[in-house]
Amino acid sequence: MTIAAALPPEPLPAEPLAAAPLPAPPPADPTTQAPLPTSAPSIPPGAGPLWARLRDHLRDRVLAGDFDDAFPGELALAEQFGVSRHTVREALRELRADGTVTASRGRHPQLAAPDQIRQPLGALYSLFASVESQGHTQRSRVLTLDARRDPAAAARLELPEDAELVYLERIRLLDEAPLALDRVWLPAAVARPLLQLDFSRTSLYNQLWLACGVRLTGGSEEISAAVLSQEHRRLLACGADVAGLSIDRLGCSAQRPVEWRHTLIRADRFSLTARFTQHRYQFTPVESGVGAAAPEPVPDLAPDPVPAAAAETSA
Repeated sequence: MTIAAALPPEPLPAEPLAAAPLPAPPPADPTTQAPLPTSAPSIPPGAGPLWARLRDHLRDRVLAGDFDDAFPGELALAEQFGVSRHTVREALRELRADGTVTASRGRHPQLAAPDQIRQPLGALYSLFASVESQGHTQRSRVLTLDARRDPAAAARLELPEDAELVYLERIRLLDEAPLALDRVWLPAAVARPLLQLDFSRTSLYNQLWLACGVRLTGGSEEISAAVLSQEHRRLLACGADVAGLSIDRLGCSAQRPVEWRHTLIRADRFSLTARFTQHRYQFTPVESGVGAAAPEPVPDLAPDPVPAAAAETSA
């Protein structure tokens, strides 16, 4: 009889030991952390010298209202844009020359206060004459000049709603800076010759007389405050903090309406003045201060009739 020896049981496999957790990193000391890198503003690429591109970039930012609170100094601009101080000086020199900024020795550049046209109330005035009489250069950027039908404008001119009208839309510039958005409707029956003229550098009222034999003798005007839309601010190159004046004018010749005009004008560049006494307001044109000579009434400016061919010259 054979007796089998009992074998000892095999040991169970040992479970792996869990890895000890790594110690947590110590909290960061905010006083020793490096600030996150910030990208410096860049000058847009393009043709021309670096200083000229910096000048144009700064001018665009001025128009956008980026420097309404303060305009940076020469050293700050050099550091921000990564350019030499010589480049900054050349750009600022050009901005001083065109009136965008002012600066004096030892002082930071500052935004120049805009020139303002002062218009006495009560005169039949031309914006063209008002600007030029005060020593500024007036020019217009013509957006539209055509013949069209506009029932609302025809009604203002006391015409049938299907009457054909001459329509002129311009950006009026004061020393090359936008001053006003000007829209005018006139009866085509009397104003059709105006469609052949260039209104970039001339007065509508003088051309209405020279080319059409019509001159204004009176009318009515309503002036009110206006909130400029984003499109208006774009056309007038002004920031959101600039208000507008809305001028609605109906011009007449011998008591017959011949012009309906709506002008949206920058209120920071245009003001209306009047004199008053104890008894009444005086709305006749007066000298209202330095650089504020009142323009002569338009009817008295009109010269003798000339052939229409000569009407393209500036008033």
